[in-house]
Amino acid sequence: MRILITGAAGFIGAALARQLLARGDQVIGIDNLNDYYQVSLKQTRRARLTEAGGNRFSFIQQDFADPQGLETALAGLEFDRIVHLGAQAGVRYSIENPHSYVQSNLVGHLNMLELARHRQIGHMVYASSSSVYGGNRKLPFAVDDRVDHPLSLYAATKKADELMSETYAHLYRLPLTGLRFFTVYGPWGRPDMMMWIFTRKILAGEPIPLFNHGDMYRDFTFIDDIVSGVIACLNNPPPDDGAEKAGGSTKPHRLYNIGNNRSEHLMKVVGLLEEACGRKAELELLPMQPGDVQRTYADIEAIRGELGYEPATNIEDGVPRFVEWFHQYHGS
Repeated sequence: MRILITGAAGFIGAALARQLLARGDQVIGIDNLNDYYQVSLKQTRRARLTEAGGNRFSFIQQDFADPQGLETALAGLEFDRIVHLGAQAGVRYSIENPHSYVQSNLVGHLNMLELARHRQIGHMVYASSSSVYGGNRKLPFAVDDRVDHPLSLYAATKKADELMSETYAHLYRLPLTGLRFFTVYGPWGRPDMMMWIFTRKILAGEPIPLFNHGDMYRDFTFIDDIVSGVIACLNNPPPDDGAEKAGGSTKPHRLYNIGNNRSEHLMKVVGLLEEACGRKAELELLPMQPGDVQRTYADIEAIRGELGYEPATNIEDGVPRFVEWFHQYHGS
């Protein structure tokens, strides 16, 4: 297949592109290489894809929130399917810079829907987030749960993306699959995420910030399991058969959770990081921060039952693998 991936120099996008290239697909990667975190990491991910894919990988530096620029950049290029992973990420950053989320996550998502519609793409898979569950107290979070109470603007934009997608599936019968990712971690991850921050600080002898005094739970999902779920979805477009899909739509639009199906206490992860780093962490106990949730936990029965998805990496294996990569990346 010929697949267009947005956010191709990002954490999940680069890992997905690498796996698709390994199975023989052609990949067109789009990324604006913004400076939300260090651009050098994105450039290294991009270079690894060029090395792995050769002439089956092409890269376009372009902001997909610019409709004219996007159209010009893709003129003359053909692709069968889209995986739209590019977005302005981060719950906390959305409180500080709300306008960047509206531009990237709302305008950008609309542009990708329009692109898929006019190109008559056979399937677009897009990234939503576990953040849409917001203040929900029922656990585990299921795709059929109501998600009307987001706790951050980031979560609100992701819910809005799901709603726009439902509209396009209804109006244009565009096959769409939205994926609610749960706390992704692993090699080549993002420096603004907990696993990277904690590892860096433990190795540097700096205190690690523990919000809600460390009484937090997350469904930590290893990057390889995320990628396997995305590919399973990409290979199986939702049918336009009028039947109810995961998430409740009767249009060719479905929603899946992709998580590890385990809610782990944060202090357990700290202990695994201490063991992998070979030193104790200094703890900075802090109150709950605005926009955050205490616990996430993915109900994956929909994607497991329909596509056979089964996460394979627990945190006991995944955390040491991340720390090993961290040492290699930094030459330490």
